[in-house]
Amino acid sequence: MNDSARPIRFVVDGQPVLVHGVSPATTLLEWLRTDRRSTGTKEGCAEGDCGACTVMLARRLPDGRLRAEPCNACIRPLPTVDSCGVLTVEGLGGGHPAQHAMVACHGSQCGFCTPGFVMAMVARLALGPVRTDAQACEALAGNLCRCTGYRPIVAALHAASSVVHADPASGGGASGLPAWLAELDPPPTDSFRFEGGAARWDAPRTVEAVDRLLAERPDAWLLAGGTDIGLWVTKQLREPRRWVWLGAVDALQTLSTGADAFDIGAGVTLADAFAALDTDYPEFAGYWARFASPAIRACGTLVGNLANGSPIGDAAPVLIALGASVVLRRAGHGGTERREVSLADLYVDYRVQCRRPGEWIERLRLPRRRSGQRVLAFKLSKRLEQDISAVSMGLSLQVHEGRCVDPRIVFGGMAGIVKRAAAAEAVLEGQVPARRLFEAAGAALPVDFRPIDDARASGGYRLDGAAGLLIRAWHILFDSGAGPVTVDALRLDAAAPVGRDGALR
Repeated sequence: MNDSARPIRFVVDGQPVLVHGVSPATTLLEWLRTDRRSTGTKEGCAEGDCGACTVMLARRLPDGRLRAEPCNACIRPLPTVDSCGVLTVEGLGGGHPAQHAMVACHGSQCGFCTPGFVMAMVARLALGPVRTDAQACEALAGNLCRCTGYRPIVAALHAASSVVHADPASGGGASGLPAWLAELDPPPTDSFRFEGGAARWDAPRTVEAVDRLLAERPDAWLLAGGTDIGLWVTKQLREPRRWVWLGAVDALQTLSTGADAFDIGAGVTLADAFAALDTDYPEFAGYWARFASPAIRACGTLVGNLANGSPIGDAAPVLIALGASVVLRRAGHGGTERREVSLADLYVDYRVQCRRPGEWIERLRLPRRRSGQRVLAFKLSKRLEQDISAVSMGLSLQVHEGRCVDPRIVFGGMAGIVKRAAAAEAVLEGQVPARRLFEAAGAALPVDFRPIDDARASGGYRLDGAAGLLIRAWHILFDSGAGPVTVDALRLDAAAPVGRDGALR
């Protein structure tokens, strides 16, 4: 382990750079615009919603593969790009097919959002051809345009795909990326410490080192994907004295599928976790596609989303319904202390968890699908893409001898924490499934929930919407005459969303 501090080392548009002395809270966007004067990358929302700040982030994995993905530079702490490659719109040099297609298809009016759209296209085209409008819309879901409209931009992505992937039947081909990305070095094997101002950044390489750092400073910010913590910096103007970054701990990037459970490390991205869960729970594909954007899913982590513990987080309702648990660990006097806690029991009150000082979530464990298990997930929000839930629901039950068994109904957005609807579950338990039964379960929701009024929805809307979701669940799960009602039918069309054949992985 190397305990000495060093500069941040990375490559921007083919040029190696060293960064000294800046605060670890400095975002990649701030550095690009202020220090490097690469002003093609824009700041719109400063919270990872509008996509104007999109760049491509590439890194060499321990097994030697190159991983390239879109990144919201506005919420990405600069030290996280150590040993990575950053491709900006300036680095394309005006010659990428996506840039030419945006001009030819009239995809830009004011032009403010255009660099972000182009970089989102470049990242998607690196994965393979774009064959359907659903795939194009999925790739652009994290980018907002206020004046041009999306039809010409979607057309531009198709046109660029036809150039980059001249043979659509090949399923791949040239990536359209500059050659210098292929020359990135593998990540260093020693830990990384960076100091700027009065703050210190630690990127340990082992879980034991994480334990030691948190035992020393239990108030340190523990950072995995940073897609929420980034907003603490940009919106709340907070700058901690100590950061601990999990992105360099190889043991936390592992995801294994056992006979009984999925085991998902704290560093596994949302995209990789969702892809694994799709093998057992394909019903959730449309729900996961509405989880933020490709750039957020590529950088954010599933465990980080759960550790943040937002009552409107979209992952927790589904995972609690499926019986997930988390493995907590910390350094103790006699060595490492570990305990496994049900995810439902992790959340005690609004922003209060049962974790002890110095304790952190090492892994998530999720049961494999049981025979006969029926599952669904729904999300109510004002926009289909890239929006925060007013209400979200995860549901799991089994049918045994014609009756509902072990129903688990979990709601987000209905209380200070994500929680189970115990009264509604009791209505269903042991009963023959019928519409009136699910209506009665919806009528029981006020026993467990007193939702608040806020900018996203009124409390009354939340209760009515949640009850409506239970009726919708009955139609999908039990009403054979309901027609082709599926979760994916909520999307722009019924084509498989990107993820079945080319999502960020």
